[in-house]
Amino acid sequence: MRIRTLLPALLLGLLLPATGMAEGYGIQPGDVLEISVWREEDLAREVLVRPDGGISFPLVGDLQAQGRTVAELRQTIAERLQKYIPDPEVTVAVKQIAGNTVFVIGKVARPGAFIMSQPMDVMQALSMAGGTTTFAALNKIKVLRRADGRETAIPFRYAEVEAGENLEQNILLRPGDVVVVP
Repeated sequence: MRIRTLLPALLLGLLLPATGMAEGYGIQPGDVLEISVWREEDLAREVLVRPDGGISFPLVGDLQAQGRTVAELRQTIAERLQKYIPDPEVTVAVKQIAGNTVFVIGKVARPGAFIMSQPMDVMQALSMAGGTTTFAALNKIKVLRRADGRETAIPFRYAEVEAGENLEQNILLRPGDVVVVP
């Protein structure tokens, strides 16, 4: 009986992580990774993901980390190390998620950069920024998003979301998004 109760929620995705998170954390520039190979002390490093999304690791060389999950990166490193080490046991851990940042600017109490340690929507970002000021134009808020070399402005009408209407506009933010409160 309990499974029948949970099934509709599962189908709607209510009990699953936010879109894109089900597969695992997507590595971002600025993140710090801890990479090690079992029984190979010389192959243990903290690695900073460069602004271009790449990393460098001994015997592996340069490889793209941005957008990959930890599991995908671990597998790629293990495959490249097989030339030198039979059946390498590679561990990749995200030590610092500094690259998973959103920005809130304009008429908020505490504008700035905020690290997303979990999925975050627009209302949550505004809350992290201490809320809006008295003079904020609440129905002219925009989310600036850069994707595929283009920047788009996604409108956000605070009063509608606050009233429980048009909730689809309270989108999940992506790394690099800028919430602008005029």
